[in-house]
Formats: sequence, C-alpha cells, structure tokens
Amino acid sequence: MNEDETAAGIRLPSARLSPLRAVLRRMAIALAMLLAMFVLVVLDLDGYRDTTDGTVSPLDALYYVTVSISTTGYGDITPVSTAARIVNIVAVTPLRIAFLVVLVGTTLEVLTRRTRDAILIERWRGRLQDHTVIVGYGTKGRAAARTLLDNGTAKESVVVVDPDPAVVEEAASDGFAGVLGDGSRSHVLGRARIRTAGQIIIATRRDDTTALVTLTARSLNPRATIVAAVREAENDPLVRQSGADVVITSAEAAGRMMGVATQSPAVSALIQDLLTYGRGVDLRERRVRPEEVGGPPIKGDELPVAVVRDGRMFTYADPRAAELREGDTLVVIHVPRQQE
Repeated sequence: MNEDETAAGIRLPSARLSPLRAVLRRMAIALAMLLAMFVLVVLDLDGYRDTTDGTVSPLDALYYVTVSISTTGYGDITPVSTAARIVNIVAVTPLRIAFLVVLVGTTLEVLTRRTRDAILIERWRGRLQDHTVIVGYGTKGRAAARTLLDNGTAKESVVVVDPDPAVVEEAASDGFAGVLGDGSRSHVLGRARIRTAGQIIIATRRDDTTALVTLTARSLNPRATIVAAVREAENDPLVRQSGADVVITSAEAAGRMMGVATQSPAVSALIQDLLTYGRGVDLRERRVRPEEVGGPPIKGDELPVAVVRDGRMFTYADPRAAELREGDTLVVIHVPRQQE
C-alpha cells in the first residue's frame, strides 16, 4: 500500500473556506493587483506613449493596465521613458505573473493542499503515541469523546474511525482527526496508528461488528485498554473473548436506569450526575498518594468507594481495603466544597 492510499482516508481538522468566500478572496486579490498596477502607471503618465494621439490619459492608463495584466498588451500604448520601463520590469511584470497565478489558483491550490495535507499527516503520524482511538462516532462515540475532553484529554490525541464520510467530516469539524473506513479491517485501523494507541473505544451500531472490530484491534495491539459497548447482554462474553477489557451493555444499562427512575427518581438523578463529569459530584479514579500509603482511605472532599490492587477491586467495606499500599488505585466520589 503506497502513501497516497494510506493517507486517502484520513481527515485532519482544519479551517476550510467556503467556495464563495474562496472565489471572493481571489477576486479581491486580483482587483488589488489591478489597482496597484494602475497607480504605478498613473504616477508616470508622461513616460508612456499612445500610438493614436501620442498622449496617455488616466482612462488610457486603465485600458493599458487591463490589457497588460492579463496578456502582454497590444502595443498601442508603450512605456518610452527610462523610469516607465524600469517600473514595468520591476513591478508591472511581477504583478502580471502574480495575476496569472491567481487565475490558475484553483489548480495550484489543489496541488498545494495535497502537499500540505501530506506533510501534516506525516507530522500527525509521528506524534501519535498512547492516543485514544474511537471506532464509531454515533451517539455513544460522541459522548465518549466529550467525556475524554472533560477529563483533560487533548483533541490532538483522539482519532475517530467511521465508515460514513459525513460522520468523519463531523468529527473533523469537532476538532478530531478522522479516518474513513471499516473499523474491522486492519489496514483502516492501521491508518489510525492502532498499534501505538493506549486506549481503544469501540462504539459501533451492531454487536457483531463490535466483536469483529474488537478482535481485529486486539490482534494489532495486545497492550491497549479496549472498552466496547454492546446493545445486548448476551453478547458481553463474546466481545470479552474477542479481547475487550471492559464491556458496557448500553440497552440493559438504559433499562435499569429507567427502572430505578420509576422507583427512586433521586437515585436516578444522582447516577446521571455521576456520569456527567464536571457537574455536581464526580466519580474518579486516581493513584494512592505517598502520604496515604499504610493508612485507611480517608474521607474529605473525596468519598472512597473502592481500592484497585493488582487488577482486583475491593470495595470500601472490604478488610483488604483498610490499609492502602503503594501502587494502589482509589475509586472515589469527589464532592466539591459548597460555596458559603
């Protein structure tokens, strides 16, 4: 696979001018060049001769400028003085060349954009390390991306993979690099630098697609943390066997939330609050601090919920969580201080 094929499905975020604005900008540049050339000629009318009557008026100067800037002129008005000829050599000729460049700017812009995009993509590839790949930018994928940003993840370290060109454009407009293609294909994931990714979020629309994407991603990157969403709980074991570290059952979770809301609206509201980062109380995970080693989890602005040790999670009430060790991870509920 050559570089053009590899880069063809990659869309980096960038500011794009609308076609109308691009045309208007080129027209403004062309008019500015025409005006500049007209001023140069008008400042030295005596240095030009008209073969018709021998004198050059401002109207003749405008005529000379319009025919000279787009062609080499018709020869009826010519510079005769030394100063006028120098001005034509130093200023008018470069303006004529620049005007022609503007006229063929569409072709040049395409070539320039391709070169620029190729350079940007190469730089982007070189910077990608321990990044996050989101496969599927639907409702779940967009929500995952927003949560990553709320938790301090930079947009530059998130890559979106989706088979829909409109969705990839949407991801690019949101500030993320987008890769167009089927996430179950290894060469598509390769464009997203899946081998160097630290986290992979799989949020496709179908559970069978999720299992296939998970299997492909795990085969390409054995060390990354893979989080996948499935609609049906019965597909949870299949996706885990495919290589997912965490599987979220979206349909069942939504059903439970609705059931809880009917019995206890306050509990449902609190759960939604916990799931919305940066608003009210937040559920967080952090490393145990050096001063906390050897002691129990301490309550304060944070309410300890669980301790993660060697890949195992112990709830706050578990005796094994009573003494924190170096390398432990605390799962806490952060309670912001109330404003007095």
